[in-house]
Amino acid sequence: MNQAAIRKLVANSVAAALEAQAATMANTDNTNRNIGPRETPVARKCSYKEFMSCQPFNFKGTECAIGPIRWFERTESIFSHSNCTEDCKVKFATSTLTEEALSWWNSFAQPNGIEEVYKIPWFEFKKLLIKKYCPRTKVNKMKDEFYNLTVKGNDLKTYVRRFQELAILCPTMVPWKNLTLPKKLMPFIISIKCLIYSFLN
Repeated sequence: MNQAAIRKLVANSVAAALEAQAATMANTDNTNRNIGPRETPVARKCSYKEFMSCQPFNFKGTECAIGPIRWFERTESIFSHSNCTEDCKVKFATSTLTEEALSWWNSFAQPNGIEEVYKIPWFEFKKLLIKKYCPRTKVNKMKDEFYNLTVKGNDLKTYVRRFQELAILCPTMVPWKNLTLPKKLMPFIISIKCLIYSFLN
């Protein structure tokens, strides 16, 4: 028997089994069977209690430039886990602001109206927070660091972590659509390949 004959035999057997199953279901009086169209369950909106039960980080505003990034990462992870809708993100996230960050938020929100500022899209809120807590001088310094970022020794883990932090703080320096592996890693990868090749020869 060749491959084509085997495929034809399998296809015929599957078709016969499906027909037999359909006939059996049609002839059975099963009152538990739902023959109507299925309804897609609607995603439940996240509550504030559910959001807080995920233990979000507080953000004081006194952390270094990486502080907002760690806060964004944790908060966005909680948004994902708790199915937080876009209209609740800013409202829930700002409840974790404390000290200087809370004062900044209140001074921003009060003139505009708290209910109005809660309608700001999450990405706009992130821009506001980065603008406030990552001043242009710090961002320029980080861009320089990003441009000159290299792997020190064999510490690839530290390099990748710092690359990711800087990529979030300096988004114009990374084309996220095409990013699969940092291009700066390529020389390191090539040197590893050469090293392995030299040991094999």
